[in-house]
Amino acid sequence: MKNLNQIDLNLLVYLEVLLRERNVTQAANQLGLSQPAMSNGLRRLRALFDDPLLVRTSDGMTPTERALELEPLVKDILLGVDRAMQPATEFAPSDAQMVVRIMASDYAESTLFPAVLTELREHAPGITLDIMNPSDVSFLDVERGKVDLVINRFDQMPQSFHQITLWQDSFSCLLSADNPILEDFSLDSYLSADHIWVSKTGMGIGVGVDPGDVQRLGWVDAALAELGAKRRIRVFTRHYQAAMTLAEQNDLIVTLPTRATWLKRDNPRVVVNEPPFAIPPLELKMAWSPLLHNNAPHRWVRQFITGIARSLDNETPAPS
Repeated sequence: MKNLNQIDLNLLVYLEVLLRERNVTQAANQLGLSQPAMSNGLRRLRALFDDPLLVRTSDGMTPTERALELEPLVKDILLGVDRAMQPATEFAPSDAQMVVRIMASDYAESTLFPAVLTELREHAPGITLDIMNPSDVSFLDVERGKVDLVINRFDQMPQSFHQITLWQDSFSCLLSADNPILEDFSLDSYLSADHIWVSKTGMGIGVGVDPGDVQRLGWVDAALAELGAKRRIRVFTRHYQAAMTLAEQNDLIVTLPTRATWLKRDNPRVVVNEPPFAIPPLELKMAWSPLLHNNAPHRWVRQFITGIARSLDNETPAPS
């Protein structure tokens, strides 16, 4: 049995990264070490635990059963050390110089972040935002703490992630002021019209849409399916701003979150109508990795964004 005074805490850091990357070179790069130094660390870990830990196979470096047992234990130990090492002083946002990486859809980017940026420049001018497209980020990136926050609608989320609902939003129809459907805007006329589909749920690289797969088309089409109805979609896009611009054509309708339509309230070329059927509200959520949950700067940023979202949720747009 090994004594605690024989254990180098750095070795546990090496082990956590090695098991995460499953590649000596990549693990070395993550920690800013040379490959020989990381190889030496793996050799010491094997001696410490009397186990190969990682074995080279045709699929790359594969963890042994012992390594898989150690992985959650090592994560818990390092999280505990991280909490213990947090400074006792409060985080000072006015003095902070840092980059916050946030994945967000252009719906969240255009409805939430203008207010966030305005307040951030006043209270924490040294914080820089790096806002990334959902297609650029995977769940693994978030889990590893490479991305600070993800803000979007999510059909599913890893149970280990922390998350909070920023607001709920209803749906509205945006269409050209010259669209003849306005003379009789009903469910029948809605179904006979041509539509723009817009959505970017979750994260990761998307694939082409199957117009026949109603369950994967989202809230609007699922609500229509409940009525035994189906709309005629002519354009599929993942960008809310593009969808709203396309809606200026006089024969297209886009049904999208109401807060997005507020951005067009001063545009005389379009009008906003309530959908002629009920659609359940969407939830805009913010999620983050458990690795960052107790980090003081990260906690401040989360609370800051949540507070702004709550204040926006109580607002309604001024009449145009």
